[in-house]
Formats: sequence, structure tokens, C-alpha cells
Amino acid sequence: MTTATQSNGKTKLTDAFREHFSGSAPLTEKATGFAKARPWTSAALAGVAALAVLNTVRGRA
Repeated sequence: MTTATQSNGKTKLTDAFREHFSGSAPLTEKATGFAKARPWTSAALAGVAALAVLNTVRGRA
């Protein structure tokens, strides 16, 4: 049996990831739900991923 933990200011993002990405729904539905709930966080995550891809491509040219 799992116990629910009390969320504090430092774990709210972790709790949001756990809430949206747990379960048996397809990954696209999970990501869409997270993006709707936390648009600024998902935009920042997409920006970091885009920079990583650009730096990888730039290094190969």
C-alpha cells in the first residue's frame, strides 16, 4: 500500500509530473494534460530540449 505524501513548495513540480505521467494513458495524452496544467513549465522544458538538439546538430556540421 502506498501512502500519499504532503506536498511542499519544493516538490510541487515533482507532484505535477507524477500526477500527469502516471497511469495507462498514451504518452501524448499525458504530455498534453501536463502542458495544459503547466504551460510555462512545459514551454521552458521544450526550449531546453530545442537548445540541446541545436547544439548537437551544430557540433556535427
